[in-house]
Amino acid sequence: MTNHRPLYQRIRSKIVALILDGRAKEGDLLPSVRSLAADLGANPLTVAKAYQTLLEAGFVRARRGIGFVVADGGTSRLRQSERVKFTSAEWPAIRAEMELLELDTEALVTRALEDRRLRAPGVRHPK
Repeated sequence: MTNHRPLYQRIRSKIVALILDGRAKEGDLLPSVRSLAADLGANPLTVAKAYQTLLEAGFVRARRGIGFVVADGGTSRLRQSERVKFTSAEWPAIRAEMELLELDTEALVTRALEDRRLRAPGVRHPK
């Protein structure tokens, strides 16, 4: 499945992942516009647009001369916003694809739960 979203939205998703997976906690400085642009081979204006969407929504704060930081309460608000976006915009297409492919929902859920159990700390992985 090809991703046809605009580049700034894909960059936004990378920043969101930094926040939601805990690599950037509330109050932490996020990668600078220039460094992220260089890492991704993107125009700094495109990266700035990605940050601007997060700033306007209140998930990050701009610290003049320093950069962007994760806002207080930003992680939980961002997670809730992403859940709504996923269930309303992305899930219907995923469900339709599953039906088209005649995938067994229960088998997929069972497999996902088993994968999650195997990734839990302290669980020995079978060889």
